[in-house]
Amino acid sequence: MQNAGELAGRIAPVAELLNTYEIGAMAQRKVDAATWALLAPADRKAFDRITFRPRLMVNTTGLNLTLELFGEKHFAPIIVGPVSRQKRFHAEGELEMAKGAAAAKAAMVIAADSSFPLDQIISLAKAGAWFQVSTEGEMAKATQAISAGCKAICITGTGWRALAAFAKTVQVPVIAKGIMTPADAEAAIGAGAKGLIVSSYNTTSKLDPIEVLPTIVDAVKGRVPVLVDGGFRRGSDILKGLALGARAILVARAPACGLAAYGAPGVQRALEILQTDLGRDMAMCGKVDLTAIGRDTVKIHRF
Repeated sequence: MQNAGELAGRIAPVAELLNTYEIGAMAQRKVDAATWALLAPADRKAFDRITFRPRLMVNTTGLNLTLELFGEKHFAPIIVGPVSRQKRFHAEGELEMAKGAAAAKAAMVIAADSSFPLDQIISLAKAGAWFQVSTEGEMAKATQAISAGCKAICITGTGWRALAAFAKTVQVPVIAKGIMTPADAEAAIGAGAKGLIVSSYNTTSKLDPIEVLPTIVDAVKGRVPVLVDGGFRRGSDILKGLALGARAILVARAPACGLAAYGAPGVQRALEILQTDLGRDMAMCGKVDLTAIGRDTVKIHRF
C-alpha cells in the first residue's frame, strides 16, 4: 500500500488527466521551485468577472472549430504561444513542444532569441512554426526562417520604424505583439503589421490583456486579425477571448506544463483538453462555429 508521501509524488498517466490544472500539478512534481514559478497559474480575477449567456435548444451537431487565419486553415483557434528557453522544462525543449503541437493539429510560435540554434530554426520553420523576435539582430534569423517555410513572424520590442522596415522586406504577415492600447494598435497597423497580439508582454500595464481586448478590437474594426494571450488555461477562457473579439488565442503555460511533465504527449494532451472544452462550451452557448460567437455570448461583471 502506498503512503501519503508516495502518492503526493506520483506522476499520473497522461491520459488520466482531465484539465490543464491537473497537468500543472504533475509539472510541479517534476521541476524545481524556481522553474515552477514560471509555470504557476496566473491571477484569474479578469476571467472570473466574465460569465456566459447559455442558450438551449440549439442544434450544434455540426460543431466546427476551424479557423482561417493569415491564409492558412487551423484546426481550432488555439495557438501555442512563445516561451523562451524551453530546455528548462524538457531536455528536447522546443523540438518536443513542436511534436506535441503537431500531434494536436495546433500552430506554434517559437521565441527565437539570439542563442536559439539556426539549424533548429530551419527545422521548426519547415514544420510550420511561426517565430517571435524581439531585437533587430534576431530579424536575420527570422528571414532565414521565412526562407525555410515559416508562415508568420511576431515582433515585439523593436520599435515602429524597425517593424515597418522589416515588414517591407518579407512576404509573410508580420504580427505586432505587446499591444495594450488603441493608439499602439493604430501605430502597428500604420507600420505595416498584418495582425496584432494583445499582450502585456514587455509592457508596464496593470490590466490583463482580456480586459483591454474589446477596446482594441473596436479600434481596429476588422482591418487586421486581433489575437490575444495572457493567462488562458481553460476552454471557457478561450471562448471568453473569442467572444470579446479575438480571432485566435495564444496559450503558453498549459502546453509548457505538459512539456515539463510528459514531453510531447503532455503538450498534445493539454491542447486537446483545451480544444475539447472549447467545443463543449460553444455547444452550451448555442454556437455552432466561430462566426456565431459574439459579445452577446458573455456578460462582464464589475465586482
